[in-house]
Amino acid sequence: MSSTWVNQAIAKIEADYQRSADTHLIKLDLPQLGGIDVYLKDESTHPTGSLKHRLARSLFLYALCNGWIKQNTPIIESSSGSTAVSEAYFARLLGLPFIAVMPSTTAKKKIQQIEFYGGQCYFVENGSQMYPESARLANELKGHYIDQFTYAERATDWRGNNNIADSIFNQMEKEPHPIPTWIVMSPGTGGTSATIGRYIRYQQQTTQLCVVDPENSVFYDYFNSGDASIVCNKNSKIEGIGRPRVEPSFIAGVVDSMIKIPDAASVATIQWLEQLLGRKTGASTGTNLYGALLLATKMRQAGQTGSIVTLICDSGDRYLDTYYDPEWVNSNIGCFKHYQDKLLKFNDTGLLI
Repeated sequence: MSSTWVNQAIAKIEADYQRSADTHLIKLDLPQLGGIDVYLKDESTHPTGSLKHRLARSLFLYALCNGWIKQNTPIIESSSGSTAVSEAYFARLLGLPFIAVMPSTTAKKKIQQIEFYGGQCYFVENGSQMYPESARLANELKGHYIDQFTYAERATDWRGNNNIADSIFNQMEKEPHPIPTWIVMSPGTGGTSATIGRYIRYQQQTTQLCVVDPENSVFYDYFNSGDASIVCNKNSKIEGIGRPRVEPSFIAGVVDSMIKIPDAASVATIQWLEQLLGRKTGASTGTNLYGALLLATKMRQAGQTGSIVTLICDSGDRYLDTYYDPEWVNSNIGCFKHYQDKLLKFNDTGLLI
C-alpha cells in the first residue's frame, strides 16, 4: 500500500512537470555595452513564481525515492519564503501537511502564498533558529524535515537534461555569443550554483561561474578563507539569498569567482531594471544583475566581447511592502542614491564605475 502511494505521488509530480513550460531567457537592451550581451533567465514564471519551484520538485522526488516521505507524512522546512511557497504547492499536490519555519521578518506576500497552498508558518526571531526548530518539529510530529540547505546540491541531477544549466545552454544556442563568458548566481542554499558549476565542468565548457553574495552572509568569506566554521549573527536583508552559516549544499570548488554586493546596490538595481523591463523583480535579482554589470564593465575595460547570463529569481509583487516601500527601505537598507547615480552613468557609458 505504501509503495502504491509513493508511485502515485511521483506520477503526480512528473505530470505536473509535463504541464509546465520552460522559463524564458530575456535579452536586455543594453547597446551601451557594445558587443557584450546580458541575459536574464526568468524563473518568476514557474507555477509558484520563483526559481525555488525547480528545487522543491527535486527535493520532494529525492525524499520520496529515498523512502523518507510516505502517505500522511508531515513536511517541515526551514525557509525564508520562496522555497516554502513552492514546497507548500507540492505538499498540497500530494495531500500532505506542510509547516514552514521562517524568520518573523519574512515578506507578508510570501506568508499569504504559503497559507494559500494550505501550509502553516512557524516564526523564529533569528535565521539561525530555523534549523533546530525544524528538526524539533519533525521529531515531535513524526514528520520529515526536508532540509533544503543540506540536500539541494544532491537532489538535482546536474548531468541530466532537466536542470537549469542545461536549459540555459540550450536557449543560448542561436545567440551571437552562444557559450556564456559568465553565469552569475546568488546563493541561498547553494544548490543552484552547485548544479550550474558541475554542469559547466561536465560539459567541458569555457564558461565561468560567478557567485554574488549579499551583506550579512558568510559564503563570500568562506570562499576566500576556506573556514567552514564562519557564522554571522545577523539575517540577510535580501530575502532568499545569503546565510548566517556555511550550508552543506554550497560547493565552493565549482565557483570561479565571488563578489560581495551591497544591499543598497541590489535595491537600486531592481528599480533601474524596472525602467528597462516595465515590471518589478525581487531584490535577489538586483544582486545578480549588479554583479553581472560589474563583470560586463571588466570585460569592456579588457576589450572583450561575449555574453553573461543571470537570473530573475522571483517577482517583485511579493515585496511591495518591503523593497518597493520607501519607508521600509529607508529603515532597513538606507540611502541607495550612490548606486542609483552609478547606474545612471552606466546608461551613458556602459561602465559601472
